[in-house]
Amino acid sequence: MTISGNMLIGQQAVSGQQAEIHAVNPATGETLSPAYAGGSKAEVEKACALAEAAFDAYRETSLEDRATFLESIASEIEAIGDQLTERGVAETGLPEARLQGERGRTCGQLRLFASVVRAGEWLDVRVDPALPEREPMPRVDLRQRHIALGPVAVFGASNFPLAFSVAGGDTASALAAGCPVVVKGHSAHPGTSELVGRAIQRAVKACGLPEGTFSLLFGSGREIGQALVADPRIQAVGFTGSRSGGTALMATAQARPQPIPVYAEMSSINPVFLLPEALKARGDKIAEGFAASLSMGAGQFCTNPGLVIAIEGPELDAFVAAAGEAVKGSAAQTMLTPGIHDAYEQGVNRLAGHAKVTEAARGQAGETAHPAQAGLFVTQAEAFLNDPALQEEVFGSTSLVIACADVQEVRRVAAELEGQLTITLQMDDGDLDTARQLLPTLERKAGRILANGWPTGVEVCHAMVHGGPYPATSDSRTTSVGSAAIFRFLRPVCYQALPTGLLPEALKDANPLGVSRLVDGKREV
Repeated sequence: MTISGNMLIGQQAVSGQQAEIHAVNPATGETLSPAYAGGSKAEVEKACALAEAAFDAYRETSLEDRATFLESIASEIEAIGDQLTERGVAETGLPEARLQGERGRTCGQLRLFASVVRAGEWLDVRVDPALPEREPMPRVDLRQRHIALGPVAVFGASNFPLAFSVAGGDTASALAAGCPVVVKGHSAHPGTSELVGRAIQRAVKACGLPEGTFSLLFGSGREIGQALVADPRIQAVGFTGSRSGGTALMATAQARPQPIPVYAEMSSINPVFLLPEALKARGDKIAEGFAASLSMGAGQFCTNPGLVIAIEGPELDAFVAAAGEAVKGSAAQTMLTPGIHDAYEQGVNRLAGHAKVTEAARGQAGETAHPAQAGLFVTQAEAFLNDPALQEEVFGSTSLVIACADVQEVRRVAAELEGQLTITLQMDDGDLDTARQLLPTLERKAGRILANGWPTGVEVCHAMVHGGPYPATSDSRTTSVGSAAIFRFLRPVCYQALPTGLLPEALKDANPLGVSRLVDGKREV
């Protein structure tokens, strides 16, 4: 398939007129072709107009037709073949196996949402039949279902060119909910984005859906993104990226005459608590697992373990020594973009130059154009508690160990943490009381709490929560991974005393869709 360098608006390929975007191979520094001329407010206008025109028809597609559409996208992505992974490797520096795995995850979550759509439980149908004889007051007929919010703007992420990008979780869940999607592709991997965008475009056409069901825009800087969020036809936003980028979109969304929700995943350092008995019994094994998690993918995961918290003493010293040796042996890996590499270097230098922070280990220096040299640093709890800057995320394979005087100081550190995607407990049976004391605080701080595992690796399933209090995300009530992500793009509507001929199919007495319903307070399956 030829990569054209065009945006995709509905069924059209459109050339922009603004500043050009060039992908850069981060391993070599080579500029890749073709150039992608950025769009303007005119392209935003066209894409949003098409999305609005598509909305009412698309949101009322049958459950089967919408599920088939999601499955068709997955099949079209798979049909691209090796070209997709080859382009992804060139644009990101990620290994081929990683791209192949990410393609599988992307297609898997599309198929997961197809099964969710077919089941229909997301409609949350509730029927309270009329009770005309009820005393002292009769009850009218009341029926509720969830409907799609409207067109959704999705921003592709830098660190997952497939799974959190054009056809990633935000797009899949929004389409599953019945929302047309306008994607702002990430400038780091435009060719990969175009290939996937064309796959969605083909699926829209093959399934006979309105062309405005999907569009893909490109643009350097913030003009396109801000214009997209400000457009009155956009009704929600999905974003994965920096805290500054997410908060800027949130400000735009809240400044509109009609504010809209922004579901932004932004910043998390994913603390790991090393509880005393576990550290004493198996500190070396914990160090091994920690170093592997830290260095995975050059640390460019939103769940990378960027903070370690433990009680000071010989056991922690041994852990730092063992983890340090593992870090020293870790090979440098290519980072995703020159910008991410520069930000990582600044973050590492900030730690290295801090008067209260000690360098424990640095990994091997790399020979590619933009390598991530792993790092491990140590500070005292008092310094951490007195300097909010030590909570700033270093996006890459560097972590900070916090040495605490006792359990009470561990709890103080936990209480001062910002919102997180994950918090991990490394614990043995003898640590249960300590963990029990910490748990209420950790529940307030994170969306996922792990015991004796590592946060890197997010299972796409029904129970997963990939979210958390600010700044991990902009809305701690939601998840961006797993089947519950569909609820971000839905809202309830109640129908009072409507005649049967006007009722949506899901609310009719005969239950023609065969979905689970709550009828007069009793669950009917």
